[in-house]
Amino acid sequence: MVKKLPFRIFLLLCIAITSNLIAQQSYYNDVDLNLTGTSLRDALAVKIINTHTNALDYTPGIWEASRATDVNPLNSSEVLLIYGYSASGTTSRTRGINNNGGSNGEWNREHVFANSLGNPDLDASGTNGPPYADAHNLRPSDTQVNSSRGNKRFATGSGNSGAVTNGWYPGDEWKGDVARIIMYMYLRYGDQCKPTQVGVGNSSGTPDDMIDLFLQWNAEDPVSDVEKQRNTFHENTSNTYAQGNRNPFIDNPRLATRIWGGPNAEDIWGIYSSSDTEAPTVPTNLMGNNITTSSIDISWTASTDNVNVTSYDIFVDGSLATNVTSTNYTLNNLTSNTTYTITVLAKDAVGNQSAQTAPITPKTLEDTEAPTTPSNVVISNQTDTTFKVSWSASTDNTGVSEYEIYLDGTLNGTSMNTEYTANGLIASTTYNVQVLAKDVVGNSSSLSTGVDATTTDGGTSSANELFFSEYVEGSSNNKALEIANVTSNPINLSSYSIRRNGNGGSSWSSPLNLSGTIASGDVYVIINGNASLQKLIDEADLIHPNTSATNNGIPINFNGNDPVGLFKNDVLIDIIGTFNGGPSNFAKDKTLRRKLTVVNPNTTFDLTNEWEEFSRDNVENIGIHNTATASVEDEILKQIKVFPNPAINGTIKIQNKSSIIIKRLSVFSIDGKEVFNSSKNLNENTIFIKNLQTGIYFLKIKTDSGDKHQKILVK
Repeated sequence: MVKKLPFRIFLLLCIAITSNLIAQQSYYNDVDLNLTGTSLRDALAVKIINTHTNALDYTPGIWEASRATDVNPLNSSEVLLIYGYSASGTTSRTRGINNNGGSNGEWNREHVFANSLGNPDLDASGTNGPPYADAHNLRPSDTQVNSSRGNKRFATGSGNSGAVTNGWYPGDEWKGDVARIIMYMYLRYGDQCKPTQVGVGNSSGTPDDMIDLFLQWNAEDPVSDVEKQRNTFHENTSNTYAQGNRNPFIDNPRLATRIWGGPNAEDIWGIYSSSDTEAPTVPTNLMGNNITTSSIDISWTASTDNVNVTSYDIFVDGSLATNVTSTNYTLNNLTSNTTYTITVLAKDAVGNQSAQTAPITPKTLEDTEAPTTPSNVVISNQTDTTFKVSWSASTDNTGVSEYEIYLDGTLNGTSMNTEYTANGLIASTTYNVQVLAKDVVGNSSSLSTGVDATTTDGGTSSANELFFSEYVEGSSNNKALEIANVTSNPINLSSYSIRRNGNGGSSWSSPLNLSGTIASGDVYVIINGNASLQKLIDEADLIHPNTSATNNGIPINFNGNDPVGLFKNDVLIDIIGTFNGGPSNFAKDKTLRRKLTVVNPNTTFDLTNEWEEFSRDNVENIGIHNTATASVEDEILKQIKVFPNPAINGTIKIQNKSSIIIKRLSVFSIDGKEVFNSSKNLNENTIFIKNLQTGIYFLKIKTDSGDKHQKILVK
């Protein structure tokens, strides 16, 4: 016999359950929880973005938050370690709460959505603040286990955590935590944190880039107490290290099912688990209208339901395209002259769904219209073997896909944007340049009006702009950039800036704006504020602080996989590395120096033809670029005399009878090697440099009024 609970106890139990339900939902009072599909996804994204009011510092913010959010519920002197499963050792589940750091036996901060798998990487805007320091993505982990996981993508497995064939299995206990963290990061940061970038799975059954792996883990592994306490802590902004937002999929894993489908996950709130088993009626009168070469408008008559129809799934060629709450939608980015099979089904609040409609098969129009002809073709940056071509964009009824560039009527190359650099040309030669545009189906415009471009003779400088002349990716914080002015005039730096492209991602960092003037024939050296190599410190014109205020020295905190750009009036004019792609680690542990044949910037990185590679921490040439030796000096610098020239018996005299303070004196051989330097006793009336061998040298005198350069001959 089943015993019935006394009514009073039953009533109290109901009140307790109802109170818990209301408490769980209060954060979401302004979210329409009847939505489904991408509509619900977007509504939840708005909520967690708007309530993320406190951006934590990576240090100490995440350390302190982790001590509160990941404390072991059974022992307040410990934190739980994600991926851990044993009682002790590297794979232990817990570790002393203050035993944190980077050494073996300590716990550190694991980016569940790995930093480098973001696009751009999570620290593209610096290593403080979101997304790099989003506490919902960071969990305590054993340092060695963290290293073993590295940036391996999550993949299917069973049992305890560890590497598997396709990547990393987090373990049976932690796979739900991982899935819900990835779902949160996708909502919070959008395409930068696509699940397809961090997990091995199939996204064809979802309306976006969610994959079946995480939906399965979310359903199989229920929410844990430590997940719940993390949400409780972070919503309460009276906690110093709370972000202010929650992870919705911890509050109710069923939200993921309602957005992306897959197996039914736990409905903690109970609002989606009702006795309603009646599906909506099938939508009717599905039609396709306003058909173009790349789009189709579809509409249908609304379904009915015993409770309420909440949304409609739209399928194109058998795959889910999107989920909408209206009875019409425009399908875009379609292929010209192509037939599509389209169906629609209806859903109610608890996930009951109708059958799909009978299919319709509209066909997009054939695209026979060519793009407009490119205009305003301009030639710039001429050298003896290259020149740059730029033009105004063409328009098209469907979309321009690429441009073809012709030299003297012969195809030289293609470009996806409105500029192109022609290489491998002949010196002192005039080429007739034309450009045409093509659309996605191959329709071509007419060739543009021809413009003549003449390469230089290679014997005279055609310099007209600043460019990078050295990139130092040294040990630790020994990072430096050198900019050369080999034009015949001084250049004001106020319109120039430096930006970093973290890990070759899809965006630039905030700019480091420059100031001052580079004299003709001079260079400008920028170093990281924590650089330790004395040569860098001695030659620095700008020491960029490495502090939290500068996001740890960004952009002068690059690694060998971080392209760096030189901008003028916010337009890229020179680059080291390839923006948004290209070879990784192109300059890891290296010094790159621009070849002396280069006299102009280039927005296409050409490592082979324009750069020389040197070993890590090789900075002997920093502060001088051999093409930058003929200086047009300010009148005040002319008061420093260098004589005799040619030098006699290997001795040079420097005489300073002005008020200028000489800070450093360097002598370089013709191949760029420093053969003498001094920063002592430089303000005496006469300075002697002795014992120079016969040859040509370059002298650099660094003063508080600018730099003086002079070529000297020793006989």
